[in-house]
Amino acid sequence: MADVQRRGRPLPPPPPRGPLGPPPQRIAPRPVPVDREKVGGHHNVNEFAVRGKEPKDEVQIYTWMDATLRELTDLVKEVAPEARRRDAVLSFAFVYPDKRGRFVVREVGTTFSYPNMRRPDNGSKTLSELKFQIGDYLDVAIMFQ
Repeated sequence: MADVQRRGRPLPPPPPRGPLGPPPQRIAPRPVPVDREKVGGHHNVNEFAVRGKEPKDEVQIYTWMDATLRELTDLVKEVAPEARRRDAVLSFAFVYPDKRGRFVVREVGTTFSYPNMRRPDNGSKTLSELKFQIGDYLDVAIMFQ
């Protein structure tokens, strides 16, 4: 009955059974382009070497020594839209001169833009607990998971 004709033409052969080669490749979603000038890592130490010529994306924040990294995260989210993304991670580092006058970058903690109990972060630590000194720079890097 497989050779039954329809209107004078034979039916097409049934599709072959079994594997026909490798399975189709899944196309990965295109990554979101990231402006490396804006986000992605801490500034180079040399960018802090000359007073008055700090990094061009500098934001001045006046706060207290008992401010937490979570409070600073919320302030950064107000001025940097990329910090509001769900997958944003903010890395905090202190930048200060060592005894020889050369600048040092010391990472002190990370926070998630939107924390939860399954992803604990360092948001409850205060600047004084982390040994921040008045006059030091606070470098915040915005990264994505």
